[in-house]
Amino acid sequence: MEAFNLRTNRLRKKPTNPNRSKHLLSISILAIFFLLFFIFNNSTFFPTSLKTTQCLKLQTLTPHKFLWYAPHSGFSNQLSEFKNALLMAAILNRTLIVPPVLDHHAVVLGSCPKFRVSDPNDLRFAVWNHVIELIQSHRYVSMADVIDLSSLVSDSAVQVIDFCYFASLFCDIDVNVFCVKDTKMEDLLLEKLKQCGSLLSGYSGDVDDCVFAVQEDCRTTVWTYQKDGENGSLDSFQPDEQLKKKKKISFVRRRKDVYATLGPHSRADLATILSFGSLFTSPYKGSESYIDIHEAPGDQRIQSLIKRAEFLPFVNEILDAGKAYALHTVKSPFLCAQLRLLDGQFKNHRMATFQGLKQKLDSLKQKESLPVHIFVMTDLPRSNWSGTYLGDLANDPDSFKLFSLSENDNLIKETAKQVVDEGHSLKFGASLNTGVKKDCRKGQILPDILLHVEETVCSCASLGFVGTAGSTIADSIEMMRKKQICSQ
Repeated sequence: MEAFNLRTNRLRKKPTNPNRSKHLLSISILAIFFLLFFIFNNSTFFPTSLKTTQCLKLQTLTPHKFLWYAPHSGFSNQLSEFKNALLMAAILNRTLIVPPVLDHHAVVLGSCPKFRVSDPNDLRFAVWNHVIELIQSHRYVSMADVIDLSSLVSDSAVQVIDFCYFASLFCDIDVNVFCVKDTKMEDLLLEKLKQCGSLLSGYSGDVDDCVFAVQEDCRTTVWTYQKDGENGSLDSFQPDEQLKKKKKISFVRRRKDVYATLGPHSRADLATILSFGSLFTSPYKGSESYIDIHEAPGDQRIQSLIKRAEFLPFVNEILDAGKAYALHTVKSPFLCAQLRLLDGQFKNHRMATFQGLKQKLDSLKQKESLPVHIFVMTDLPRSNWSGTYLGDLANDPDSFKLFSLSENDNLIKETAKQVVDEGHSLKFGASLNTGVKKDCRKGQILPDILLHVEETVCSCASLGFVGTAGSTIADSIEMMRKKQICSQ
C-alpha cells in the first residue's frame, strides 16, 4: 500500500500498471457515456416513463392535442371558467379535458384586482390533488355529468375528453382504477398520480413536446383574439403606484392574442398538452381581468361558439326535477328569492338584500291574491331564520307561503342518483380508451346537485326573481330566465 503512504512516500513515484490504466480508462469512458445519455434523455427528475412513455401514448392519438386548466372557487365560477376553456380549446384546435366539479372553494385563486393570486403551477397542482381526493372519496362527478354538452360535441363545435379517461392515458394506468372500490388506492398508484400532477402543473418546466405550462396569469396578461394592433400592447388597467409601493410589485399587464401566442408556429403548439392556470375572468375598470374575447367577426366558427357557450343548460335529469317541483309542488304563480347571506362579502350586505325582497313583496301584495307563493333559495339554514326578514315571512302564513328545498329531500336524492346512473361524461373519451362500464359507478356517493335544481326552479318563477346583487348564482338564474328554460 506504499502508493497511498502520503506521509512517508509523498514524492516517491508510483509504479504504473498498463493493464490497470486501460481498465480505468474504459470504465471512465463508459461512465461518461451513461452520464451523457442520462442528461440528454432525462431533462427532468421524473422517471423516464413519466416523461416519455406516457407522453408518447398521448401522442399516438393524432391529431388530438389537449388543453387543461385549473378551475377553482364555487360552482358558478367553475362553470364560467369552463365556458372560457371551451372557447380557448376551439381557438387553439385542442381537445378540452373536462374537469370534475370541485368542492365549493376547495381551491381558491385570490384577487386579480389586488394582484394577489396563486402561482399558476401551485394552482394547477392544488386542483390535481383535489381531483384525486374526490376520486378516492368516491365523490367524483364530471362537469359533463351536470352540464349538457351533447349539442356542442355532436356538431364538432368542440372536442372534449373527461378527466378520468385523460388521466388513465397520461398516467398510463387502467381507467378502471377510478371505479368505486372498498379498498384505498395503493401507495404506488398514488405516487404515480402525484408525479403526473406535478408534471402537468409545470413544476419541471416544459417537458419535451409533452407539456407546455402557461405561466401568464391575470397579473401580467389579458388574452384577446383577432383584435388588430393589440397584440403586445399595454392593457388599460395597471397596478397603481400606491399598490406597487405597498405590495412591492412590478407587474405590467399586456394584451396578447391567444392564437398568435399559443397557436401554430409557437413553442406551445408543439406540446401535446397545453396547461393553463385559472381561466376565470370578469369585467374590471373598463377592461377584463384575464380574458377579453367577446366576438370574433373574422372567424365564424368561433363567433358561433361564443354565442352558444353564453348559456350551457343543465342535463335533462336536473331540468326535469326543477320543472316538476315548480309545477307540482309550488303550483301557483310564485316569486323566487335567491338570498346569499353567509358567504364572503354578502354577509355584510344582509339588510340591503332583505330590503330589495321586501320592496318586491310589498308590490306583489297589492296586485296578487294572497298568500303570495315564494320559493326561497338561501345559504342561511332555516333554523337561523328567526329574527330575520325570512323569519317574519314564515310567521305570516296569511300573506306568504314559503317553499324551499334541502339536500335531504327525496327529489334531490333521486335526481342525484339519476345523474350518477346516466353517466353522461362516460361518452366523452371512450373512443380514445377502453371505456368505463356504467355499473362502475354503483356505490358512488351522490353528488350535490341541490343548487342546480334550485336554479331551475327559479327559472320557472312567473311572478319574478329577486337575486343577491353581485352573486354569480343570480347571474346564472337571470340567464336561464332569459333563455326561457322552463318553457322548453
